[in-house]
Amino acid sequence: MRNIELQPWQRTVVMANPGRLARGLFHSDGYRGINRVRARLAEGDRWYEYPRYLFTNESKDILRLCGETLDQLGVAWCFSRPDVISVARREAVARLDEFVGPKY
Repeated sequence: MRNIELQPWQRTVVMANPGRLARGLFHSDGYRGINRVRARLAEGDRWYEYPRYLFTNESKDILRLCGETLDQLGVAWCFSRPDVISVARREAVARLDEFVGPKY
């Protein structure tokens, strides 16, 4: 398997336009949806929901590039699985919304 690395000229373009790379990544291998969570409480189940982004890819290099781009944009993220990047904090989702927009 070959490594995926940006060439110097590509890195220059990405550094100048990280939002466009984030948009392309999430439009190709990403998802924005509503996460629904059930909390079991003594007084009964309580449901809450919130928007989140998921980005799934088998390539560690692509995941690294996505994480670096999110860092550059100031978007908090974490791995929810080894091949999935999750963006779920309210302010992080709002920030990513500025760049990604809806898929058509």
